[in-house]
Amino acid sequence: MSTHDEKYNDAERAVNKTENSLENAADTAKSKVNEYADRARNYIDEQKRKNEEPTREGFFDNLKSNLSDAWEDTKDFADKAWETTKDTASDAWEKTKDAAEDVKAEVRKATN
Repeated sequence: MSTHDEKYNDAERAVNKTENSLENAADTAKSKVNEYADRARNYIDEQKRKNEEPTREGFFDNLKSNLSDAWEDTKDFADKAWETTKDTASDAWEKTKDAAEDVKAEVRKATN
C-alpha cells in the first residue's frame, strides 16, 4: 500500500512529465516554424537570383513539390506528440484524482 506522500509524488512526477512533453512539443513546433521561414527565405532568394518575382503562390508550389516528405515528417511528429501527451496527461489526471481522494479520506478521518 502506498502512502499519501508516495501518491502525491507520483502525481507530481506525472504532471512534470506532461509539462516536459508539452515543452518538447512546443520546441519542435517552433523548430518547424523556423524551418518553413528558412524555406520561404531560400525561395525568395532563389527567385531573386533568377531575376523573377517571388510570389506566395510560387512559394506554395515549391512547398507542394516537397509536400509528401514534409507531410510524413509532420504526421509522425504529430502522432508522437499526441501519444506522449495523451498518455502522460491521462496518467497525471488519474494520479491527481487518486491523491485528491486520499486527501479527502484523510480529512474525513481527521474530522470524525
